[in-house]
Amino acid sequence: QVQLAESGGGLVQAGGSLRLSCAASGLTFRSAAMGWLRQAPGKEREVVAAINWTGGTTYYLDSVKGRFTISRDNAKNTVYLQMNSLNPKDTAVYYCAAPKARYSALGLTATKYDYWGQGTQVTVSS
Repeated sequence: QVQLAESGGGLVQAGGSLRLSCAASGLTFRSAAMGWLRQAPGKEREVVAAINWTGGTTYYLDSVKGRFTISRDNAKNTVYLQMNSLNPKDTAVYYCAAPKARYSALGLTATKYDYWGQGTQVTVSS
């Protein structure tokens, strides 16, 4: 049974930073592309960042480029999202996700992901 457990969300002032972590179990993590997605109230779920199985290729939503960094530690079965210079538009529930297929390409839409964490709330106050 695949489990993805996010942590690290919370309330932060604009300009601040948070680091999200996602601990994965039940899948061959070292061969899994991973993604961080977010969903704000009334909006569709969007891919914020994605990383391939080696960590050598990444994708970022335009609005977070230069502020967010996705990384992974295959020895710890964990993927991270470092978020800097946060602004109120970043407020959302953030999800960690993985596709079922091994060695898959980066997932750039929510439909590319099969396994999901429970989500962690990130709230940025102005």
